[in-house]
Amino acid sequence: MHCSSTISILRSSTTTTLKTRFTAFPYISTRSHQRYIHSCRRFATIPTNTNTMPVPQPKADITAEVSGQENADRLFSISRDFRSDTITIPTDGQLLAALRASRGDDVYKEDATTTELEARVARLTGKEAAMFAVSGTMTNQLAIRTHMKQPPHSVITDYRAHVHKMEAGGIAMFSQATTHQLVPKNGRHLTVEDIEPALQLGDNIHIAPTRLISLENTLSGTILPQSDILEIAALAKKHDILLHLDGARIWNVAAVDIEQKRLDPHNEQDLQTVLTDLLAPFDTASLCLSKGLGAPIGSMLVGTKAFIDRARWFRKAFGGGIRQSGSITAMADYALTHHFPRLAGTHALAKRLAKGLEDAGCTILADVDTNMVFFDPTSAGLSMDSVVSALGSLQPVPITFMRERLVVHHQTSQHAVDEFVDTVQQLAQKANQGKTLKEKQQGESDVAEADLRKKAVLGY
Repeated sequence: MHCSSTISILRSSTTTTLKTRFTAFPYISTRSHQRYIHSCRRFATIPTNTNTMPVPQPKADITAEVSGQENADRLFSISRDFRSDTITIPTDGQLLAALRASRGDDVYKEDATTTELEARVARLTGKEAAMFAVSGTMTNQLAIRTHMKQPPHSVITDYRAHVHKMEAGGIAMFSQATTHQLVPKNGRHLTVEDIEPALQLGDNIHIAPTRLISLENTLSGTILPQSDILEIAALAKKHDILLHLDGARIWNVAAVDIEQKRLDPHNEQDLQTVLTDLLAPFDTASLCLSKGLGAPIGSMLVGTKAFIDRARWFRKAFGGGIRQSGSITAMADYALTHHFPRLAGTHALAKRLAKGLEDAGCTILADVDTNMVFFDPTSAGLSMDSVVSALGSLQPVPITFMRERLVVHHQTSQHAVDEFVDTVQQLAQKANQGKTLKEKQQGESDVAEADLRKKAVLGY
């Protein structure tokens, strides 16, 4: 479609509600769907939130008319990709929202779309202020650097924490801090019993005093219980230690909470109630916009106004200031409105995937609380390499994943989940045909090896 046609769509006042006819791929428009899409070039006007103008939302996530055939086709591949929830691609609705975004200079605090999104997230989380940055790594490191005033000082984290393992040594590099990484005794998440003995307290000149505890929720897709968070927060407050949350996937926790309380994921006030409660124990939190929500870029840091003002200073020093940021934040704002309600569906698909793999004889290595499944196929008589090869050989489009970890995202299709399970089931049936009872028992004993690898698997 030519640019003039796209502009004419933006100006259209059509309000026809469209319903998908493709139940297996409710958000996908592929070549086989193009004739239908061509005959149905209508858009529904849906407001992104109470503070911004409505933008046209296309019937399908990505259409050839707006985004080009290559991107429309790519969405089908993404629907079969279980590597991460960072790989989702911007939708037509996000791009159209970006076209209408303000184009001010955010370094000078002159971009309305960006300041509106920051105000929205601050309101949702119950914090005084929020700041947009390009990544979760940046918002985490900005938070830690802003908290850590003067070395010697130290940070306590889970040994699998992103801030410790996957942020290029940023805590040591930027904050000159020692990190004490703890292994949870329960094998799942940190508790106050893990943290209290590890605190570095007092004025002993041989230690680096604990100044910050950094928790992560979710971590490897598992939810850190709020009751444990409250106990850790009380301990931190008792010793005047700050508490930060790496909430890269806190949106998933909120989606579970909303579902359990039978609230409405489309209702801004319900989301605000849940998020405010979840983040109340924390001094600061980082909330990624590009993982579960599917923004192409960005993360938010929330805290007090004084803290965020100081963090902006460090953001500038980090080279993180963005001039005309409106188009980026508009896509994130759209994702928060339109993609957050999909997260409960990703959790259901993850449970469907785990159940199917377990029925096929695989071992599920961790509870499936949200959108991640960790599995080991050795108990089904299969090597991981054989599973990777079989799924990678599917035609016309393979299914891809990162070995033990499977991540379901808002553009994952149920068809891909079912095909994943069917393929593993067929492999397991073929592998176990003709095996003696002794051989099957030997295969079951191999699961012990998976247990030994569990600590390494559950992480990044």
